Amino acid sequence: MKAQFDTYFGSVVLPASSNRLVHQKALERCLERLQNKLPTLGVRNPKIGIDNLTWSYCRPGDWVISFLSGQLWLGLQLTGDSVFLNAARARRSAFRDILRDRRAQNHDLGFQFSLSCVADWRTTGSKEAREMALEAARNLLWRYCQQGKYIQAWNARPGQGEDRVEFVAGRMIADTMQNLALLYWAADETGNPDFSDVANGHAETTAKYLVREDDTSFHTFVFDKVSGRPLRGETHQGYAHDSCWSRGQAWMIHGFAQSALTTRNDAYLDIAKRLAAKAENLMGSSNVPVWDFGVPDSANAPRDSSAGAIMAAGVYIIADLVPDAEAARWKALADRLLQGLLDECDLTKNPQAEGLLAHGAAHVTAGYADTMLPYGDYYFMEALMRSLGHTEFFW
Repeated sequence: MKAQFDTYFGSVVLPASSNRLVHQKALERCLERLQNKLPTLGVRNPKIGIDNLTWSYCRPGDWVISFLSGQLWLGLQLTGDSVFLNAARARRSAFRDILRDRRAQNHDLGFQFSLSCVADWRTTGSKEAREMALEAARNLLWRYCQQGKYIQAWNARPGQGEDRVEFVAGRMIADTMQNLALLYWAADETGNPDFSDVANGHAETTAKYLVREDDTSFHTFVFDKVSGRPLRGETHQGYAHDSCWSRGQAWMIHGFAQSALTTRNDAYLDIAKRLAAKAENLMGSSNVPVWDFGVPDSANAPRDSSAGAIMAAGVYIIADLVPDAEAARWKALADRLLQGLLDECDLTKNPQAEGLLAHGAAHVTAGYADTMLPYGDYYFMEALMRSLGHTEFFW
């Protein structure tokens, strides 16, 4: 493992940085952890950590089902080791199952298929993976509400009751900005502008209604389900409707930055910069974001390492997109976020831990705080790679 890893880095032009060696060693530990825990994981996909630093696992169709796959494809990209390819391919049936059940599909198709089938296609040229990803993109396209110009986030399943039906109807959420990558990929892959038109339409609606005037953000926004008339901003996982859930802010930082990278639309880059600057301001002296920037007594509130990892990866994208004179400012923020994770949340030196990061806050108001999260782990690896100059990912 180590020889392969060092050889790979020998072929990459790494940025001059005092953090370079620290980040390279951390990424080595991530790969070692991932490889060492594969026999325990089998073909299961982590959902959330439990008390003894082990994983509980996804049910079919869970939104987080692809984040281990994403790590495996990154592992293959970094090392060329077939153990990562075989483990990633062994999970393909889980994504076939999602495509078979339309009721299991929601806005998270972007997460699920960018980090599995798009990754497979880009890495190996698998035609089956390409077709699966395109089918997922078509199904995501189907969720677009023309009247309000947004992708509806969730579904109501049979038997869930009228309350659930009313809750999901006409609702968009911050997380979807990160799912748009599947649509942009499909547009590029097929030449069909419908995919990019929907992605751009949703991004513009997000900018208009989820980004507040002070550059904080709503987690969700509700529209009249028939007319598309905008109604109100709300939270689902945050502290309050008028607060700022840090992972929602992070999803939009990365999502708008990634959309700017794909489309070269400077308006998206400007939004990403504004959201990132606001998050930096709200963090104060902390290097790991509190789970919600509006929570009382934030000094003693749970941190969210996943928000920090997503933000760090997104801010590195910003640094790559701005002029050199401005890049140092954003790189410093991304380095700060990554250092916070390394100082306060890094589990890669704990041999008992199955994950990479501690102190993730999945859904604090539902009782899920201070745990390992597979999406935190994936974005931690992505942020480390971006800090070292890598630019080829699956978004």
